Amino acid sequence: MRILITFIFVLLGLRLASAADRTDKIFLQGNLAGTQTVKEEPGGSIRVEYSYNDRGRGDHINATWKLDAAGVPTEYEGKGNDYMKAPVEERFEIKDGKASWKNRSENGEAPVTGEAFYLPMSAPPEFFGVLARALLKAPNHKLPLLPAGEASIEVSGKVKTAKGELTEHRIVGLGFSPQSIWLDGNGVASQVSGWFSVVPDGTEGAIKDLQAAQEKTDAAWSEGIAKVLARKPAGDLVIRNARLFDPRDLSVTSGMSVIITGERIVRVGPDADVKAPANAEVIDAKGKFLMPGLWDNHQHFGDVDGALDLANGVTSARDLANDLDSFPKRIARFDEGTELGPRVLKAGIIDGTGELAGPTTMRVDNAEQAIKDIDWYADHGYVQIKIYSSIKPELVPTMADHAHARGMRVSGHVPAFMSAKQFVENGADEIQHINFIELNFLFPEVKETRNRDRFIKVAERAREFTPEKPEVRDFIQFLKQHHTVLDPTMVAFEGLFCGDPTAITPGLEEIIPRFPPQVRRAMRSGALEVPPEKKDAYRESFPSMLRLLKALHDAGVTIVPGTDALAGYMLHHELELYVRAGIPAAEVLRMATLTSAEVMGANKDRGIIAAGKLADLVLVDGDPTKNIRDLDKLTAVIKAGKVHDPAAIEKALGITPREIRP
Repeated sequence: MRILITFIFVLLGLRLASAADRTDKIFLQGNLAGTQTVKEEPGGSIRVEYSYNDRGRGDHINATWKLDAAGVPTEYEGKGNDYMKAPVEERFEIKDGKASWKNRSENGEAPVTGEAFYLPMSAPPEFFGVLARALLKAPNHKLPLLPAGEASIEVSGKVKTAKGELTEHRIVGLGFSPQSIWLDGNGVASQVSGWFSVVPDGTEGAIKDLQAAQEKTDAAWSEGIAKVLARKPAGDLVIRNARLFDPRDLSVTSGMSVIITGERIVRVGPDADVKAPANAEVIDAKGKFLMPGLWDNHQHFGDVDGALDLANGVTSARDLANDLDSFPKRIARFDEGTELGPRVLKAGIIDGTGELAGPTTMRVDNAEQAIKDIDWYADHGYVQIKIYSSIKPELVPTMADHAHARGMRVSGHVPAFMSAKQFVENGADEIQHINFIELNFLFPEVKETRNRDRFIKVAERAREFTPEKPEVRDFIQFLKQHHTVLDPTMVAFEGLFCGDPTAITPGLEEIIPRFPPQVRRAMRSGALEVPPEKKDAYRESFPSMLRLLKALHDAGVTIVPGTDALAGYMLHHELELYVRAGIPAAEVLRMATLTSAEVMGANKDRGIIAAGKLADLVLVDGDPTKNIRDLDKLTAVIKAGKVHDPAAIEKALGITPREIRP
């Protein structure tokens, strides 16, 4: 589901002169997931087939293209399906000094007076190799991009591997941050990440070395912007004249001051009663809304997610599945302040084996293996395990019991061939994604939920399960009685069920125009293709899920906001959806602050603004208890006593300033 995975520019294999016939391997979290074959045809055109399987999802693209002498494409045609299996058909050509392109989201043309590089919407990985090759040939190593933007490439460092020396290059202009590409002496390229790697067959042994070196490059870039954008006051910090929100009673009190020493709050009170220490830095809030930092309880950190979080007031987060090597190092950098990011609680994913297993190396078939993995997570500071869809149902009680014995929480997808009710009865404390609540009502009719049926069957049937139905009421009460927590990720299903895979991701309509050009193009809903006869069912599915969410809240089921989507910005929209469901905005803010801290056992230090708590605060030019969308009007974010300007973070990531409206 994770939207930003579209910006992982999967590994390339290329020659500086021409593309060699070869097969590349695709790895997800270290597991072989697919291939890419590259073939040079008679006449010089390139033909590529690219396909991988991620739990029944994944791209499958057949593409051909031609290049000019500068390595710039003059023709491109691609067909197949995207990650969610929606059809892809795309064409591009340059003819008579005019470029024209058409895909399901774009239909445009532009005059071409020099070299300009078109990036397809759903290109196979090899096409980014074409871009790297063209940039190396281009004057000053820069090229304008079509439909918009500019890309450049620069040399970073070198690594020796068993297959020879590779040079790291960084492409700027494709995402929020530079993207690394590794080239060997013949121009054959590789790109790696903790999530997704594509490498020429036989070179997979170099992935770890390349990733380690690349992480150092990324960390140095992140440290550079952190030094500029995270300001530590020389002495105490005082915030005056604020309207302070207290999640405990949902009150908003005007004329309040907060004193911060180091990373802790030391005093909170009315302005008249709080005296600023000598030499303290004073922030005059001028009546702005001051609240505890927000929580996102469902993330998968990579790239610049931490910076995007802080730009949107997210000072605490929970990661629910990641790699075991680079991710903990990134979280350590967040804590050290050498990379922008929130405080992160780690949850470790464990899945079963098989074709539909999730993106993790922690895959088990028996209780002994499961206990070993749980112990590894517990020994490495993880506070929770996430049971995934391919786990054998009979293993769940053993896993839950052992995790609880190690002091860990237990959550997850409901494994295939068991119901959500059975999952809770066997020890789960929490369920990820509201679709698994809906699937409880379809069990045992729908048992295989490792594939896309866990989305499609819900889209087809969700409108049937209204809160008034006895079976729905009974299950809601069951969840309440078992103190089950729900992490609903409503934003994911709004996009999936909106019916238009070409539409901008719902909730980001006003945000995406401010993003860098190539980021904007990828921010689509990813909706499922709707069968004509199911159009009404799909259209009514998400509103029915909002009604179910409201019924769960009204019954007292604990809800913690999470996104599983674009960091920062989508949390604001997740909260907006809760309000749209009918939950009062002040109660939604409590979910995103105090409730989240309580669920994760962090309320000793977080969740409210009070003496002794960590200094994680957000200043808002508005009142989100009255209009939840005022969360978009952040003026300052404080984490551990350090002050961050959201607009400055956005600027550093290539995001244009927000339009100020009266």
